[in-house]
Amino acid sequence: MTLAADRSRVRRAALSIGLYVGIASAVLTVAGVAVLITTVSLRARQESVEHRLGPPHGAEVAWVVERDEVIGLVALLGAVGIVLLGVVAWLAAHRAVAPLAEALRLQRNFVADASHELRTPLTVLTSRLQVLERRLDRGEPVEEVVGRLRTDVASMADVIDDLLLGAEAAEAADGAATPLADAVRAAVSSLEVLAQRTGVRVETRVEAQPLVAVPRVAVTRCVVALVDNALQHTPAGGVVEVGVGVAGRTATLRVRDTGPGIQGISPDRVFERFAHTEGDRPRRSFGLGLALVRDIARRHHGDVAVESTSPEGTTMLLRLPRL
Repeated sequence: MTLAADRSRVRRAALSIGLYVGIASAVLTVAGVAVLITTVSLRARQESVEHRLGPPHGAEVAWVVERDEVIGLVALLGAVGIVLLGVVAWLAAHRAVAPLAEALRLQRNFVADASHELRTPLTVLTSRLQVLERRLDRGEPVEEVVGRLRTDVASMADVIDDLLLGAEAAEAADGAATPLADAVRAAVSSLEVLAQRTGVRVETRVEAQPLVAVPRVAVTRCVVALVDNALQHTPAGGVVEVGVGVAGRTATLRVRDTGPGIQGISPDRVFERFAHTEGDRPRRSFGLGLALVRDIARRHHGDVAVESTSPEGTTMLLRLPRL
């Protein structure tokens, strides 16, 4: 969102709050005057008042109200008005700070999401650099590693761009078409260095070649997060299975680990922000990866769920719209 758009939003909010306070104050004032007039009219009594101008004028009937009653009524209405105006001011202040609270929440979420999304690529880069150093020390060819490093850096730039689009709540670009199987292979290939480091084997099974109506970077982010999550829950010597298929007008991606299953939390809650399961992990988790997968999937009219979980492993199912 641009600076001009932010300023326009602030001006609209200020105008809205000003109108709200002005209208509420006017209503309270009119209501107070109406109550005062009505009460005085009801409590007034008729009395015969004799004029001092002489006999021709005689006596007339007048409406009389006790002064003490009027003073007491005005004081009561004033106190009630002060209280009501205080309530109006509190409500106005609450409405005024609501956009600021939302902006702060979005800012914190973006910082947390960006930090989380860049952790895995940075870990991959670190591992890749270690491989590069070892090859240089042994005098082995390094062109392949350098090429992969260049690809990893480009992927990080794409992730940042997609994060910015998500922060602006932007919809997917029309005409976005991604071969799901190709995106999965590329994402799994980028994580091979992590799988080797943890002693886990990743197997990819492609049963179909669907095109999905999702930008490639968004698909890659989902695959990386799901596979990385599976790697963290799979003990050394285990296997992570990644399968691509179709079901009607939906493309499916299944990621199955051979870990101990979801423990200490309901499977329905693993996609909530900052949700944690029990068990040791090779890397610290902040409970954001699966939440981001759900956000991305729903932004592109898909979904993700825990298809099954048991002591033999857990299967995550990602569904995306096909073209």
